[in-house]
Parts: sequence; structure tokens; C-alpha cells
Amino acid sequence: MNMSRIINIQLRSNLLILFAAGLLFWSSMASLLPTLPLYIESVGATKLQIGIVMGSFAIGLLFFRPLLGRLADWRGRKIVLLIGTLVAVLAPVGYLFAKSIPLLIVLRAFHGISMAAFTTGFNALVADIAPLEKRGEIIGYMSLVNPIGVAIGPALGGYLQAGVGDQILFVITAELALVAFLGLLTIVNPPIVTHPQTGSQNSQFWQILFSPRVKTPAIIMLLVGLAFGALHIFIPLFIKSTAVNLNPGLFYTAAAVASFSVRLFTGKASDRFGRGLFITISLVFYTLSLSLLWLAKSSAAFLFAAIIEGIASGILIPMITALMVDRAHAYERGRIFAICLMGLDVGIAIAGPILGSVAEYLGYRNTFGLCALLTFLSFIIFVTLSSKDLPSSVRFALGRGQDTYALKDT
Repeated sequence: MNMSRIINIQLRSNLLILFAAGLLFWSSMASLLPTLPLYIESVGATKLQIGIVMGSFAIGLLFFRPLLGRLADWRGRKIVLLIGTLVAVLAPVGYLFAKSIPLLIVLRAFHGISMAAFTTGFNALVADIAPLEKRGEIIGYMSLVNPIGVAIGPALGGYLQAGVGDQILFVITAELALVAFLGLLTIVNPPIVTHPQTGSQNSQFWQILFSPRVKTPAIIMLLVGLAFGALHIFIPLFIKSTAVNLNPGLFYTAAAVASFSVRLFTGKASDRFGRGLFITISLVFYTLSLSLLWLAKSSAAFLFAAIIEGIASGILIPMITALMVDRAHAYERGRIFAICLMGLDVGIAIAGPILGSVAEYLGYRNTFGLCALLTFLSFIIFVTLSSKDLPSSVRFALGRGQDTYALKDT
């Protein structure tokens, strides 16, 4: 009994530290969402160059996510979390001195490693701790660090950039991540679950990626990643181009508040009604939000679109996380998270250069209209390909059937 109590206290302590570190990490990252595109523009970048610099963030995500996933499975979640926060400390320091586009590209790609490491380690550690019967609920609650941090960060970043300049902004961004790093040093890793490995690492990667349990969620994340990349790269510039009197940071804050609100109950509800129904709802809301942006010509329209987008992301990310936990053995969670989330990474990576080129010819408004079509396509794919055949896919996507790929030992 005493040992059980000690273990429970340790797990609760891990969750509290994780929550605090997550808030600091996401506040640090989000403070650059409305500010970094404007900083890049101030050094003379074109629309396409801004897209390339911001999109290069996903290069670090894309190339390091699989390695960090394996590291999380083999060496524990803590070391991956520490890597993520340390990179989040160093990258903003680099921005202090970067004045050329090539150097900004390198630094932004390096900064991407922080998110690859932190999200992989964070999700895997929460999944390790969460009891099976309350998995969706706990993942939902712990995922609140993202919308809260994204609510605080943009407002803080916009205020600092306007009030004290870019240099102080970058210093404070680094300091937030440093406090998170120091807190994570006290985390205690749960026991590492091992399993005999067969085949090469490369063959394992492709086997997991193209397995039915991962392939469709990864495609969904790819398409959503394109829209997500456009939202977080071009919204400040789109608002500026329309001459609408709206602080871009308020767009992200409104989205974050909506995301926070919806996560309070969807995680628990998904334990009862299944993940598929909520993923379907989120894709519908993403399409609606991007369609509203396509038509937006006032502050109210932008903020309403932000609220709808916040609801969509607040449902989708925790639900995809819970879905992949359901479909993964404990000894492969790091890799499963890494490979599935690579779809999001690739989408963000190509969103900058591809949609930046589109924006050069069609403008920001029509670019968001194109993104609405992409998220609608992801809705069609999920409804028809989320399970073993069309009837079971439709039932799962509408909350009328079980996930046939869910494992029994997770």
C-alpha cells in the first residue's frame, strides 16, 4: 500500500510538472506566431521568402521526429523533453543576431527540433501515465497546455514587439523555455517497456507508416498540416493586407480560448462515444473556419473564424493523440506518435513555399479558400477510409462503431 501510494504521488508530481512545463514551452513558441513573420518582413523578405523561412520550421520537425520517437521508446521520455526545451532556449537567442534570410532559415529549422522533441515526449509520457478507462479524459486535460500557452504567447509577443522591440521579445521567449527546462530536470521517468526489435529501423518506419492503423491518420494530419501552416504563417500578413484594424495576436488568442474550452469535455466524451465522431466534427469545423477566412472582411469575421478554428484544433489534436495511443503498444508509442505527426510536419513544411507561391499569384484570401478544400478532402478521406472497409469506416467516423484497429493491451 505504501509503495502504491508513493508511485501515485510520483505520477501526480510528473503530471503537475509536465503541465507547468507545457504552459511555459507553448507560451514561448506561440509568442513568435504573430511576431516572427513581421520581423522577417522587416529585414526585407518577400511573401515567398517569409513562407520559406516560417515553413523551414517543419524541416527540423520532419527530419528529427523519427529519431526522437525512437529515443523516447528506448531511453525514456525525459531526455526527449529536455532536448525540446533546450532547443527552445537556444533558437530565440540566435534570432537576436540573424539578419539574413539564409541564416533565418537555418535557425527556424533548428527551432523545429524543439517541437518535434517536446510533443513526442509529452504525449508519450502522458499516455504512459493515463489509465486505459480515462485515457481520453486525461489526454484532453493535459492537452490544455497548448491552447492556454497559445492564448498567452501571441498576446505577450505582440505586446513585447510593439512596446520594447524584437530583442527583448527573443530574450523573454528564451527565458520561458529555460524555466521549463529546469522544471523538467525533476521529472522521474516511468519504467521503460521494452520489446525485441526485428528488422532494420528503416523497414520498421515504412511498415508503421503504411500500416492501416497509421496511414489514414497520417494523411489527415498532412492535409490539416497544410491548412495549419497557412494559418500560422500568413494570418498576420493577411490581416495587414486587408487593412482591418485587428491585432493579429488576438486571432490566435481567440482560437486558443475556444480550443481550451472545447477540450474540457471532448476528451471525456470520446471515452464514451469514440474518437471517430469527434475527429469528423473537427474536420467539418476546420473547413468552416477556412471558408469564413476566405470571406472575412471585418474584425468580427476574423475573430469568428478564429473561434471556429480553435474548436477544430482543440478537438482534432487530442483525438488523434488518443486514437494513436489506442492503436499503439506501450513499447512503440514514441515511434507511433512521431510517424503519425510527421504528416503534420510535412504539411507545415510544404505550406510555406507552396502556399507562399500561391499567395503571390492568388493573394492570401484565395489561399485560405484553397485550404478549405484541403480540409474538406481530409473529411472525405476519414469518413471513407478510417477503418477496414467503407461501412465500418462510416460507422466509426459517425460514432456508431468501434475502432477495429484499437489494441487490447494498451
